[in-house]
Amino acid sequence: MFQNLDVFRTAMAMARHAGLQQAMSAQNIANADTPGYRAKAVPEFSSTLRESMMSQLATRAGHLNGTTGRDVDVTRRDAEVDPNGNTVSLEEEMVFAVGAKRQHDRALAIYRNNLSILRASLGRR
Repeated sequence: MFQNLDVFRTAMAMARHAGLQQAMSAQNIANADTPGYRAKAVPEFSSTLRESMMSQLATRAGHLNGTTGRDVDVTRRDAEVDPNGNTVSLEEEMVFAVGAKRQHDRALAIYRNNLSILRASLGRR
């Protein structure tokens, strides 16, 4: 039953992804008045999950031909352009930030619940 505990790895990856989304949203909000700044976005978690779970992780980029897990493809979000060339919408960024918080809370809830199940099965509370 406990040979493969991928649910913990998935919950950790989801929490990291949510943190990256939050950081990207904060960067976009900080540059809301910067002329010519293009809003950046992180790909959806479902599209990055398979890559992160299937690839080898390494401590250095050249070690075992693996990835360090820290390089993420950041895309530019093409939205309506302001007269100064900026594409940041504060309303959209607030929605993305709330979505990132929800994803992080969901990841922590999954982790906590599965940890409780694991402890209960071992006879500990």
